Amino acid sequence: MTTWPLPPPMARAIALAERASASGEVPVGAVVMRRGEVLGEGHNAPRGLADPTAHAEILALRQAAQRLGNERLDGCDLWVTLEPCAMCAGAIAHARIARLYYAAPDPKGGAVEHGARLFDQPQCLHRPEVYSGMGEERAAALLRQFFAARR
Repeated sequence: MTTWPLPPPMARAIALAERASASGEVPVGAVVMRRGEVLGEGHNAPRGLADPTAHAEILALRQAAQRLGNERLDGCDLWVTLEPCAMCAGAIAHARIARLYYAAPDPKGGAVEHGARLFDQPQCLHRPEVYSGMGEERAAALLRQFFAARR
């Protein structure tokens, strides 16, 4: 089996997920890119920030929006290590993210290809292109290790 190197944005998202895990947070990392430039990044931090909305995607989207001075992130891509939940998928739609890349599926809490399938709903006003599976093995291993250590 040939192993291909991860694109730099996904490699960075995985590094951020590792940082989250080291700080006791669920290991999820996210990076917002536009034309090869990192505009925002984040890792899960709801416990550390005492904020239930402090998911990796939300933090990365907020940082990118502040950097651009605009709530619309037209032409931006979001790279994340885990399939976004309903809250994050809603934020992705509102931010007008062009492309979503996620590594591992989340059959329990995901809302893109599982659960609510938010982007498939007629009420969803913006649908990004979605690509999954890139970096799935590494991202899934981080999650398994994290939860196994807590059982």
